[in-house]
Amino acid sequence: MQRLYGWTIEPGWIVFLPGVVPGLHLAARQLVAGDGHALIPHPVYHHFKRAVELAPRRFTELALVLERGRWIFDLDAIDPGATAFFLCNPHNPGGTVFRRAELEAIAARTKDMLIVSDEIHCDLILEKGLRHVPIASLDRELSRRTVTLMSANKAFNIPAAGCGWAIIEDAGLRGAFSREVAGHVIGSPSVFGLAATLAALTKCDDWLAAQLDYLRANRDLVEREIGFPMAHVEATYLAWIDCSSLPNAPARFLERGVAVYGGEQFGGEPGFVRLNFGTQRARLEEALARITSASTPSPRG
Repeated sequence: MQRLYGWTIEPGWIVFLPGVVPGLHLAARQLVAGDGHALIPHPVYHHFKRAVELAPRRFTELALVLERGRWIFDLDAIDPGATAFFLCNPHNPGGTVFRRAELEAIAARTKDMLIVSDEIHCDLILEKGLRHVPIASLDRELSRRTVTLMSANKAFNIPAAGCGWAIIEDAGLRGAFSREVAGHVIGSPSVFGLAATLAALTKCDDWLAAQLDYLRANRDLVEREIGFPMAHVEATYLAWIDCSSLPNAPARFLERGVAVYGGEQFGGEPGFVRLNFGTQRARLEEALARITSASTPSPRG
């Protein structure tokens, strides 16, 4: 954390997990009071909503708005009476990297709330000149009310290894969060996962830099060839594409052999799709050609 983000933490703040998704569910179940009220982004990775639904906890979906080609929060829509704010940074889907000033504004609007921040894509910053800022690193007051969830699984493509972690400064929050971990209700990371994560974070900087170059070129290819409106992807390998001009786009694409996620899965508009471009260039080129063919009206017979 210190080397990558200038964030000084204590080893004792870390709770190891089998992945980030269990962390979302633990936070919702153990840290949001039964009569609490959570705010979750909309659209967002579907386990955010599932976590608060299954807890179960009352929640409100906070819609992101497209501003100057980036999906960001409408801060005026944040309910100051909520007790928890779930953040995804970089955001999935859409790839927004929230700037320091934006995070400071979020912190100010949520000053009495728990913050649960999923930062699993933090190593996948594609936009040169941008740097990931953990929201908990802004100041100590904020750190003491934040749960930061991270893993090497996304950036280094090792999800099956099963290792993630939460960084929680406050001892009370950490104890409540880790109760089910200590009781083995939630499984521990595998030894292989721990070894793979250690190798990824200490020995693979050159590999990661090369991968980011490759993904950056894939992103540029998608933005150039997709033929539908989409926000510029600053991070992740997940494009959020407005296909509302093409009725039933996911099914149309699947008929051509290209599987995408429909926007409904992420709580987004039905006309949007999420495309994973973290693959070989030749395969991506073929997928884009098939999407183009699905978007072209068939000649009358």
